Amino acid sequence: MEQLNNAFTLFLSLLVEALPFLLLGVLLSSILLICIDERWLLARMPKNPLLGAFTGSCIGFLFPVCECGNVPVARRLIMQGIPMPVAIGFLLAAPTVNPIVIWSTWIAFRDRPEIVVLRVVFSLLIATIIGYIFSVQKDLKPILQPAIAMGTLRAEPKVSTGYSILDGGDFMLGSRGMAPQRMTPELIQPPKRSFRANLNLVLDNVIQELRELGGVLILGSAVAAAIQTLTPRELIVSLGEGPIISIVVMMILAGSISICSTVDSFFALSFAATFTSGSLLAFLVFGPMFDLKSIGLMLSIFKPKAIIYLFAIATQLTFLFTLFVNFHVS
Repeated sequence: MEQLNNAFTLFLSLLVEALPFLLLGVLLSSILLICIDERWLLARMPKNPLLGAFTGSCIGFLFPVCECGNVPVARRLIMQGIPMPVAIGFLLAAPTVNPIVIWSTWIAFRDRPEIVVLRVVFSLLIATIIGYIFSVQKDLKPILQPAIAMGTLRAEPKVSTGYSILDGGDFMLGSRGMAPQRMTPELIQPPKRSFRANLNLVLDNVIQELRELGGVLILGSAVAAAIQTLTPRELIVSLGEGPIISIVVMMILAGSISICSTVDSFFALSFAATFTSGSLLAFLVFGPMFDLKSIGLMLSIFKPKAIIYLFAIATQLTFLFTLFVNFHVS
């Protein structure tokens, strides 16, 4: 009974700490639906693959979406004809390299600022490297789903879908679960919305994202509380102290629980006393890039072979960078 009480107390504390940041992230990303003209941004993307991948990795500062919302945005970017390095950089880095996630990480690890800095640096490096690697693939048909590949062939520099690339929040297929819009001349000019229509759009997106992400947050908090209170302390300490096994364990945990990057730092904080700094970074860097939920969403863009390549490269780079932290920084 005492273990159950401790688990429930820890669950509530994690939930109360993380919920404000989830609310803030959902609200801000929803407001951006009507505040940012992303078409102006798309026209100014660099053509150099390395610079494009780095720029795409930094777009999260303008489009602060977590790993639940970045896939629909990346999908729309690709169908707009954006260079693949830019789209890959955004897809992998946006859930981490954005002001809300950086702020929440700082709140959780304010006494360990190196965690905050290295999380951003490693995410930028990994996303930029992978984006640059994929730039050598000139023919996109082998890596993209047929519908997306057809959309890129029809895309023209100044043709727009008529919908915001942010519209639809976390929907796998873009606008309210409907099929992606084709690049047709009738959709060149986006429809102008009234204030009431904009307000309804924001509220609808907030409600939808809270319904989807709130459940994930509750589940992640419950898993963290259960692991901390029900797992024998000796086992946690033995796994957390090993410079290699601790990284592997936290990467597996990050991929399996699918917790939102807006609040995952509070989950990781519950392991800070027993796990190495490198393993905490592995959780914070790898989780927002690849988890069970995001892999399912990525299948709406990429063929399985491309996702395997993305996953393998991201796994190796994350492991190498965080292992370096365990041996030379911690």
